[in-house]
Amino acid sequence: MNEIWLTKEQAAAWVRLAAVVELLPNVLDSQLRRDADLTNFEYYVLAMLSEAPQKTLRMTALAAQTNATLPRLSHVVRRLEERKMVERFPCPEDGRATNARLTLDGWHKVEQTAPGHVANVRKHVIDALTPEQIAQLTEITEGILHRLDPDGAMTAMYYRHDD
Repeated sequence: MNEIWLTKEQAAAWVRLAAVVELLPNVLDSQLRRDADLTNFEYYVLAMLSEAPQKTLRMTALAAQTNATLPRLSHVVRRLEERKMVERFPCPEDGRATNARLTLDGWHKVEQTAPGHVANVRKHVIDALTPEQIAQLTEITEGILHRLDPDGAMTAMYYRHDD
């Protein structure tokens, strides 16, 4: 057999992973839009700020944590600013940089939104798996992440829940 082609077992695994990668974002986005009037990415930005010290990050750090380009992030943060969930201000340590901070309204939005989001993640992913499969999924995605992010640019993001 030519090594360029996937085996039957490899193809079966690949098409299932591709389907999950395609379907899951829409499932997450639909629930957040319906229940919180947020896109999945907007919620992700709010969540990253909610976990940061003083609920504040430099825009460049926030872009790195969310794997977003600065123009995309700026556009989303502007929309969140218009809704009074985020505010931007010059970085005190470096006047050339801009910080983004979660406002009290933004914090309340995260508090209100998180339970429904977690329930949706649980319903569509976590509860579909046994505890052994959860461990296997962690191991499998670890291997893939090492290939997708060989420099570890997002390492802190995907290790933040480890012991």
